[in-house]
Amino acid sequence: MFTGPRQSGKTTLVKQIFENDDYLNFDASEDREAIFKKQWRRDADCIIFDELHKMPHWKRWIKGVFDTEGNRPRLFVTGSANLETFRKVGDSLAGRYFQFRLHPIDLEEGVLYWHPNEKEVFERLMKFSGFPEPFLEGAHEFYRRWQKSHLDIILRQDFLDLYSIRSLKSIEILVDLLKPRVASSISYSNLARDLEVDPKSVQNWLMMLENIYAIFRVTPYHTNIARSLLKEPKFYFYDIAPAANEGARLENLVAAALLKRIQFLENVYGSKGSLHYLKTKDGIELDFLVLMDGRPVHCIELKTSEEAPSKAFSYFRKFIGDAKCVQLVLNLKREYDTQEGIHVRNLISFMAKISSVLPEPVF
Repeated sequence: MFTGPRQSGKTTLVKQIFENDDYLNFDASEDREAIFKKQWRRDADCIIFDELHKMPHWKRWIKGVFDTEGNRPRLFVTGSANLETFRKVGDSLAGRYFQFRLHPIDLEEGVLYWHPNEKEVFERLMKFSGFPEPFLEGAHEFYRRWQKSHLDIILRQDFLDLYSIRSLKSIEILVDLLKPRVASSISYSNLARDLEVDPKSVQNWLMMLENIYAIFRVTPYHTNIARSLLKEPKFYFYDIAPAANEGARLENLVAAALLKRIQFLENVYGSKGSLHYLKTKDGIELDFLVLMDGRPVHCIELKTSEEAPSKAFSYFRKFIGDAKCVQLVLNLKREYDTQEGIHVRNLISFMAKISSVLPEPVF
């Protein structure tokens, strides 16, 4: 199964892997009829079922196809919704599939496959996001048109296809309220007050937006930190450009790249990872903590200009064990390490080599 944000390149990727494919999109009426009648080319290398999760009891249906016809041709289910959220509905597909989550282009991928100049790739990501169409086009006018249509499709097509929501306008307002709050912890009560609804509705709507890959959350790490804020996550966008200012976009870019790498290691190698931030009620904070297989491995603080290493590293050191402490600086003249073991690194160069920072596990 290939899941991920709409227009991130899922179908294109599968078609590049297998030249001899048969593609059926559940959103298209003719394809939908063919799916119901199980009419496709059996001599193809793979059958691509796009947006199949919108089909009632789709898991039971695909399970029946697999159990009856086996794994030839290969079956690929692609969709712009988190299919994991539908596990409790219908039959289980345990042991019958592998899931891969596809993300927009990140800095490392852009350097490897688009342009070797790290700074040029970084600036393009900050302006146009990592979604392939606006990234490759590289024009403000195109990006603004793409962004509007992309959000409209997500909300008015994907959202309404999956959820029965009376007031779509409230969801649109919620998305607008989140944009200036990128990189800040979110209070459900404050959002509920702005929307004039109850906090439970806000929590449900945010979860729904996560499930259709509009946003993702980063939760506070609280193990053994008694004074941490336990209930206020941060939310980031897969389309990083709407964030209110450069600092928020920068944090969004890093969060998206870290999550992408963590989920790659999960999907390909079976690792278990998670992304958090650190913050106490006293306001002591570090931007990111990466856990792999339950162990803190990287603690990261971001800065736009050259500054002394954050004092928060020393406070949280006793809670994060031997996790590598890294302060990433956008405008850094010289990289160095402190006597306390804090690594001060150029942000762009660091993120352009994220696969070496979070390498594949050794078995």
